[in-house]
Amino acid sequence: MSEGTAAFGLRLAQPADDGAIASIIRSVMPSFGACGPGFAINDPEVDAMSSAYRRPRAAYFVVEQAGRIVGGGGIAPLEGGPFQTCELRKMYFLPEARGQGAGASLLARCLAVARGFGYRSCYLETLTGMDAAQKLYRRAGFKPLPAPLGATGHHGCDRYFLLELP
Repeated sequence: MSEGTAAFGLRLAQPADDGAIASIIRSVMPSFGACGPGFAINDPEVDAMSSAYRRPRAAYFVVEQAGRIVGGGGIAPLEGGPFQTCELRKMYFLPEARGQGAGASLLARCLAVARGFGYRSCYLETLTGMDAAQKLYRRAGFKPLPAPLGATGHHGCDRYFLLELP
């Protein structure tokens, strides 16, 4: 973390966090035009992220700042994809939490957990206009793909990336 930024913490999501996470997802996604059919905002798991990621080879983390949840993100098996490919899912931050290194820290934690679960690659879907997120993914080594992988149901997304996990 760089000087002058507020401290943040990362931890696994707990049931008490579900409302805050759902609220973040439901406020951030529409600000990027991602609110209609084909976007993660409509996934049933949004209201119960802690339990949705308490399954084999999955984890969801929250980011806290000054005792408040300001973001989150996780990994899980890529639906309809190869067994050794995970998906980076629902990584969103409130505007006041952006640009402070929390995204890079959360991404690093997710990728470390993915490696620990035995995944060989990590896939993600995003949207034109989420430029800062795409810069973060590229810095981490994600490469753009010409088309989606798996069967996520997120046909509203138009940018796809894959990272080979060493």
